[in-house]
Amino acid sequence: MISVFEMLKTTAANYALYRQTRNEIANLPADIALDLGIYRGDAERIAREAVYGKAA
Repeated sequence: MISVFEMLKTTAANYALYRQTRNEIANLPADIALDLGIYRGDAERIAREAVYGKAA
């Protein structure tokens, strides 16, 4: 059984990864984002799906 501490630790790590991913996508240079087919305005959605999965 997972302890409350373990759950909080996992939640904090996932949130840190989400924030880092979101910031990196949002701050991509326009030409690179265009080459990758990424709209930087979708950074939150893309990061959320990458970290938490599609159903989140």
